[in-house]
Amino acid sequence: MADALVIVESPAKAKTIGKYLGKKYIVKASMGHVRDLPKSQLGVNVEQNFEPKYITVRGKGEVMKELRSAKKKVKHVYLAADPDREGEAIAWHLAHSLGVSLDDKCRVVFNEITKQAVKDAFKQPRHIDMDLVHAQQARRILDRLVGYGISPILWKKVKKGLSAGRVQSIAVKMIRDREQEIRSFVPEEYWTVTAELKSGKDSFDAKFYGYEGKKKELKSEDDVAELLSHIKGKRFTVEQVKKSEKKRHPALPFITSTLQQEAARKLNFRAQKTMAVAQQLYEGVELKKGDTVGLITYMRTDSTRISDTAQVDTKNYIAEVYGDAYIPTETRKQKKKAGAQDAHEAIRPTSVLRTPNEMKAFLSRDQLRLYKLIWERFVASQMASAILDSMSADIQIGNAVFRATVSKIKFHGFMKVYVEGNDDKKQEKDKFLPGLIEGQQLKREKIEPKQHFTQPPPRYTEARLVKELEERGIGRPSTYAPTLNTIQKRGYIQLEDKRFIPSELGEIVIELIEAFFPEILDIDFTAHMEEDLDRIEEGTADWIKLLDQFYEPFSQRLTVAEKEMDEIEIKDEESDENCEQCGSIMVYKFGRYGKFLACSAFPECRNTKAIVKSTGVTCPDCKQGEIVERKSKKKRTFYGCERYPECEYVSWDKPNPRPCPKCQSLMVEKKIKKETMITCTQCDYQEEKN
Repeated sequence: MADALVIVESPAKAKTIGKYLGKKYIVKASMGHVRDLPKSQLGVNVEQNFEPKYITVRGKGEVMKELRSAKKKVKHVYLAADPDREGEAIAWHLAHSLGVSLDDKCRVVFNEITKQAVKDAFKQPRHIDMDLVHAQQARRILDRLVGYGISPILWKKVKKGLSAGRVQSIAVKMIRDREQEIRSFVPEEYWTVTAELKSGKDSFDAKFYGYEGKKKELKSEDDVAELLSHIKGKRFTVEQVKKSEKKRHPALPFITSTLQQEAARKLNFRAQKTMAVAQQLYEGVELKKGDTVGLITYMRTDSTRISDTAQVDTKNYIAEVYGDAYIPTETRKQKKKAGAQDAHEAIRPTSVLRTPNEMKAFLSRDQLRLYKLIWERFVASQMASAILDSMSADIQIGNAVFRATVSKIKFHGFMKVYVEGNDDKKQEKDKFLPGLIEGQQLKREKIEPKQHFTQPPPRYTEARLVKELEERGIGRPSTYAPTLNTIQKRGYIQLEDKRFIPSELGEIVIELIEAFFPEILDIDFTAHMEEDLDRIEEGTADWIKLLDQFYEPFSQRLTVAEKEMDEIEIKDEESDENCEQCGSIMVYKFGRYGKFLACSAFPECRNTKAIVKSTGVTCPDCKQGEIVERKSKKKRTFYGCERYPECEYVSWDKPNPRPCPKCQSLMVEKKIKKETMITCTQCDYQEEKN
């Protein structure tokens, strides 16, 4: 007979832990939460200290029956849900449903699912932490009060099926605000002038810097004409050469938000996918001989802390594989981020010795790519800084100064393993600067003026939005992925070219919430609320008092909104197409899988069809149809002939409207070594996309 029942959230986690604990333990999965607030009503008694009304989650009856049956066969019950607020709440709900006393030391937590970590955790079970439970419960009730308070008003005044959430509304507002910035942006003209210069046989580029050592912006063609007139007939002379050595430090190991950002940049993963794959790596992967092990530490964390053991093991690995020169000479002090809970370590491999190459045979393609990213980031974070030789030259011509600057890697350090991605900067190509001597005269090869215009701020990608939410203190590690998923499902935002754009519906909803519930969209208010929830978790704030302070003014705003909010009719946007079945105008609708066309005569006519974007490029196969943009079932963009199925041309690569200058064949856009190139489909011609 088994001694104890262990309950975790998922079957995968149960399988891994079961192998570690042996036959004396029955390990079962609760499949997440077993109790929650009812969907059909508010489920919170605001008159009685916000007492929640919990019910068994629909569909969990059989699960609970199985758990109760298993409990009768054992002496002890251990609740081993994830080590965070949500996991603590799951454990508390299970204890209540199974009749486990809160006086029992029934809670077991571990930051990584390895044999040693799990066995050590079971040697020191603890009581359920009610501060953590209260923090989760306060967030759940707070979100319920907001959602079930505002949503019915939006249903009545705008459109059925709408809803409003606390963190989600902030995210939509940020996307809406960015779109307004772009619409109101007025581009400003500026120019650059580049001189191609020659020293002996070596050529290099220098850019105009200013006059007499002071920086000068070229804002118009007149400024450029003045410069060109000034340097006409004069010679370029090296005025000053500076050489210096710079250190570049590695990025810190991943936390939840930085993992989501980097996976978006480097792997093209959506936040939700990143967390799903990370969960698989955390819960356990079967290696050879039936050995199952969790490959990474817990993936919902806002701490960059690393255990002493992991640091020592990694240091030894770096010394053995790369040499002592790659070990930092000083221990880096990692500054704790303001507001970080620091309950867990950073996201890292559970063993640095499990290299991506060794794990390749046991992981799916997505698992391997994410594991490699986590492994490389962690190892690099523990390595020596890179050393770069920097050289700059100021080149005088008359009173004008041109400047050339380059950096070369002297010692790779952490860059031997990993370099962090960047949303804002294009990866610079290696530049060349020959040995120059002060007073040396240079030969002028070419002077190239270029006109530019300032660009509006970019729309948010998932990575940019997660970074912004984190920096502003909105939400916590576990909330980013579901937040982005929710606002897309509701039709408040759309994703075009991997960037968020607010829908008309999203803009209307945000305007209404802004007018009647300004505190919900106040970033400082929301960030302060997150801090209050953290204080509840730490045991220094009362959860009922927090809810009471929020709800009293909020309920008054609900009353005002119910009376004063105008009803708004959102008319469907008409297309320029007619329904091929009844002849009525087709209108744009937004559904579960994005925008589509529907007949305006609905419900009499139920004709719908996908929106097809034209590329203006003739199909290279049939020479008759046009290549159009389509979406796969997984929402991935691809390109095919409009005459399908008569013509079966299909490609993942975006066609370019210009024919190849070399052979006149179709050219397409391809990513080659992180650069977008335009390449010919028939010959070896390629060029960089501007």
